[in-house]
Amino acid sequence: MKSLLPIVIVLALATAYGLWYQRSRGKVVVRSDKGLITQSMIGVELGARATLVQFSSAFCSPCRATRALLEDVTADMADVVHVDIDAEANLELVRQLDIRSTPTTLFLDRNGHEVGRAMGAPKRDQVLGAISAIR
Repeated sequence: MKSLLPIVIVLALATAYGLWYQRSRGKVVVRSDKGLITQSMIGVELGARATLVQFSSAFCSPCRATRALLEDVTADMADVVHVDIDAEANLELVRQLDIRSTPTTLFLDRNGHEVGRAMGAPKRDQVLGAISAIR
């Protein structure tokens, strides 16, 4: 019985981590504590209402799916801009904005304030909800 206890503990910890990881990926989190992100930092002009800044990497398949989703969602929105930034080529910006995994999408208001962040691949309704919450 004593030999089974370490196995049970490891399985419980792995299950807890797996559940936390799965629930935290793709979820849009509202943030208001971050500073201003400027046009010079991301390389494109900010949108009239919102800007979606996606950080991705070359070999990331969720990044490609997120890019396609964000391009599709923003295609009909003239006042919303989507920009895809290669995280590997912009390591200083990644450090400055505390990007910890790819894909990560920042939701910026018209002034460049970060109002939300999605780590992982968000769902269409989450993206639409985050955009509609930006005034």
